[in-house]
Amino acid sequence: MVLRIGYVREHFSSPLLQFAADDAGETFTLVECPSGTGQLISRLTNDEIDVAIALTDPLISGIAKGSEAYKLVGSYVSTPLNWAVITGKNTKYERIEDLNGTTIGISRLGSGSQTMAYVMALQQGWPTDNLLFKVNNDIRGLIDSVNDGSTSAFMWEWFTTKPYQDAGEVRFIGSVPTPWPSWMIAAHPTRAPAQALSTFLQQLSGYVRVFDSKEKREKDDVEFIREKFGYREEDIKAWLATVGYPPDCATIDTKVIEDTLTVLEKAGFIKSPGDGFKVEQFVNPDVARLV
Repeated sequence: MVLRIGYVREHFSSPLLQFAADDAGETFTLVECPSGTGQLISRLTNDEIDVAIALTDPLISGIAKGSEAYKLVGSYVSTPLNWAVITGKNTKYERIEDLNGTTIGISRLGSGSQTMAYVMALQQGWPTDNLLFKVNNDIRGLIDSVNDGSTSAFMWEWFTTKPYQDAGEVRFIGSVPTPWPSWMIAAHPTRAPAQALSTFLQQLSGYVRVFDSKEKREKDDVEFIREKFGYREEDIKAWLATVGYPPDCATIDTKVIEDTLTVLEKAGFIKSPGDGFKVEQFVNPDVARLV
């Protein structure tokens, strides 16, 4: 079986892209999802992909809210994601505090851009039961919305959106790092065979370890990202100084699931059942190892 792997074409995906170039479609094909994790989850649900490399919080919150379209099968990035808080080039907003009570742009319902708005509100002490959102689908829609005034701000990964700030299209007014490691791997519980998934994760782990090595970080990683994404060298090096990958993509830290659920529940984004959440319900035990 050739697995359909959904992903977001960002610098985080570099090891995956290197793996895909060598595999040449023999065991998997890549399906780009430019709108982010909300789109990835939708495509998992609609049988358009078998596997998703997506943001931790929407994946976990989706299962917590009852989705049966996927289970967690692995980990991809072991460090937090730094979300920039982004407003229009000529708006009145100067600080995160100025956004209280305004409409926040998001890519899709259930996306990382939405869950992180709840985390931001929790950090700021705002009530989370009446946050206002406007769906704008993708990065271009989000940028347009903060400049036409239909939203006050949106949240997106810092280095992905920095070129838009450098070009004067938007302004950064702050940032909110995730309280959890940022990327995980999920798969449909029946469409993606356990053996095929295990093989994919084992091979992906090899590419991740090479990319994450000190030797590759000094030169090859910088050149690959610059060629693929056109980022400035200083931005690439700044990002590489902050990011880490797991040595084994088939392992999942139990504490990551527990801590993410705790924060999302405090933010009011999910509600725990009477007997509480059980970590095991989030994971496919035939593929992933809880540690």
